[in-house]
Amino acid sequence: MAVSALKNALEINGERLWDTLMASGQIGPGKSTGLSRLALSDADKQMRDVFVGWCREAGCTVSVDPFGNIFARRAGSDAGAKPVVIGSHLDTQIAGGKYDGVLGVLSGLEIIRTLNDLSIETKRPIEVASWTNEEGVRFQPPMLGAGAFAGIHDRAWVLSQTDPDGVAFGTELERIGYAGPEPHDPGDIDAYFELHIEQGPVLEEEGLQVGIVTGGFTSLGAEVEFHGENAHAGPTLMRDRKDALVGAAVLIAKVNEIGWEFAPKGRSTCARLEISPNRYGIIADRTVVTVDVRHPEAAEAEQMYRRALDVLPIIAKQANVEATVKKEWCFGGLSFDTDLVNLVRTVAAEMNVPHRHMLSAAGHDAYHVATVAPTVMIFTPCRGGITHNESEHIEPEYTVPGVNVLLNAVVRRANAR
Repeated sequence: MAVSALKNALEINGERLWDTLMASGQIGPGKSTGLSRLALSDADKQMRDVFVGWCREAGCTVSVDPFGNIFARRAGSDAGAKPVVIGSHLDTQIAGGKYDGVLGVLSGLEIIRTLNDLSIETKRPIEVASWTNEEGVRFQPPMLGAGAFAGIHDRAWVLSQTDPDGVAFGTELERIGYAGPEPHDPGDIDAYFELHIEQGPVLEEEGLQVGIVTGGFTSLGAEVEFHGENAHAGPTLMRDRKDALVGAAVLIAKVNEIGWEFAPKGRSTCARLEISPNRYGIIADRTVVTVDVRHPEAAEAEQMYRRALDVLPIIAKQANVEATVKKEWCFGGLSFDTDLVNLVRTVAAEMNVPHRHMLSAAGHDAYHVATVAPTVMIFTPCRGGITHNESEHIEPEYTVPGVNVLLNAVVRRANAR
């Protein structure tokens, strides 16, 4: 597909990339058109095995670290040079699409295949990384593999995290055969590129093919637990009730209200709720609510978060329960590497690919990698901005140009200095 105004610009095989995406889309199918390929599940193992096979067929050396992160390296002419890494994730949401994360990993594979087709040797090695458990559906927190790689999370702590059934992360890594023997040195990266669908409507609405991500929203979250007391839903007087579900409900409504107060830039939700015993006729004795607030300005995000937590004593008194913050986390709130941002912008302009700068409101593995290596992200459009939904949709015509920008930017970086 010719998209370039730049003489001698490299172009991927768009049809092959699409075929590879469709092959991936058959592994871990969801209820309708999407995927449900949770981290370290049997479907995840199947996808990993297929991906590793593709990488080896492309001549890559494949290694796996103790957190299940996969690294496929295409050698460069300078064997001692640090690699340029392209990465994202292959796990999906429980009702996810075929492209969130997957497009980034398989675009990296397509770049290696294209360089092989054209017999192009780069000075630096080029490496494709597939990070474990980006989505955080089965194991929390999200971006767990990339965070462990970057040293943000303790190794023993990561391996001990459990899924809703009490099965440990480390146990499942061993079970599916992806508990690698040696850590991958986070200092062994010259630059990191991550291509991702936008997960928003801006590029599509503005008729653009590339978003150059300069940084991320500040995202703050907490797991709040309400403790009450079981009682009969009928005979128990209202004054005597200690209803943990009431506490959760009031918090959920308050967090939603905060998001609207800080809109349109601010976003908030309580995406997850546990209820015990969650049965007819009995008042809940325990609920766990996940609070999630995001804003492009760190101070505003902090204000949203404080507002959500400061109301807990009032809610506890109102519902006659105890409220406890069990976990807290944050990510984003960072700026990506200026040199890499400028490189991507220059390449996009030279190739005549319509583009703009933008921030990411979602979490990405790139946030953690950015703490140890120069990092940049590239967004490509997705229809209607629909994502974390089986209806997630992209088209080759508006996706391939962004992958071509990635290809040319990666090759320039791999041949620099």
